[in-house]
Formats: sequence, structure tokens, C-alpha cells
Amino acid sequence: MLTDFLRDQAFAVAWLALMASAWFGWAQEDPKPRLRGLLGAGSVLGIMLSLGFGMLVWRNWQTPTALDGRYWVFGMIVVAEAILIAVGCIVLARRGQSRWFGWWIGLCVALHFIPLAWVFGDWSYLALTAVQVAVLMTMFPSLRRGEYATSRWACPWVAITFLLFALVSGVILVSRYGYPL
Repeated sequence: MLTDFLRDQAFAVAWLALMASAWFGWAQEDPKPRLRGLLGAGSVLGIMLSLGFGMLVWRNWQTPTALDGRYWVFGMIVVAEAILIAVGCIVLARRGQSRWFGWWIGLCVALHFIPLAWVFGDWSYLALTAVQVAVLMTMFPSLRRGEYATSRWACPWVAITFLLFALVSGVILVSRYGYPL
């Protein structure tokens, strides 16, 4: 994340690392057995990174944020994302295609970073979106041919990109501010 707001950057690192942990967890729904250890390690790393930067958020909560006066915009984006996810999952479930939940939710989550780039004035979110969507679309044909849950490949991809984005953002934050208390 490339922002002038310490709190926003620390929150993004903590939140995306936590979400990486969750996506690594979901990836264990139907993984290749040899990948279980790596998926578990990714979850642990995400939690550790989230705790470290979560402390920064807590200690710097009173600092400025790009959301000042615009929390409602952020809330509307999240609500719109949740509605899109829910409607898509209902359609998939009714069609007997619940194995696509992982891919569909991953796509919706990736796309919600487009308006967030504007809200936070951080265009690095567009790069995250582009990378996530490009690979999710690339894996679509092979997922169509499979019989397994799409979480096998879509969820690790989302998790890895979140974790890498959080790590890079964390390095940028620490190099800019140190580990501010």
C-alpha cells in the first residue's frame, strides 16, 4: 500500500494478512494433500503479520485517515460487495454449482479494490486487482474441466496475493516510519 496515512497503511497490512490467513484456511477445503502444510504455514504467517501490524493500528488509531468524513463511502462499497457475493452464491447454489463459491467470492473481493483505490487514493490497489483478476480468469477454463471445489486453486491464489501485498506494504511502512509506537 502506498499512502501518506500511517494508520491506513498499518490497517491494510494487518487486515490483508488476516484475510490471507482466512483464505489459506479456506483453501484447505479440498487441497492437494501435499499442499496442506504450506497452506497451514501461510495461515500462521498471516496471523503473525496481522498481530504485529494490528498493534500499530491500535497505537496510532488517533492519527489521520483517508476515511475521515468518508466512512460511509467505505461502508457502501463493502455492502455492495457483500450483496454481489450473496446474489452470486445464491445463483450458484440454485444451479447446483456451489463448488464455484471460492472462485466467485475471490473475483468479487478482487474487484472491490477498484473503488477502494479511489477512496484511499492508493493506486497500488489497482495493481492488486489486476494481478488477482488476471490469474482468476486464466484459471477459469481449467477449473471448468475439474470436478473439485474451485477453492483448491482460487483460494490459495487470493491468499498468496494478499500475503505478498501485505508483506510489501509492511516493508514500505517500516522503511518509512520504522516500527512507530
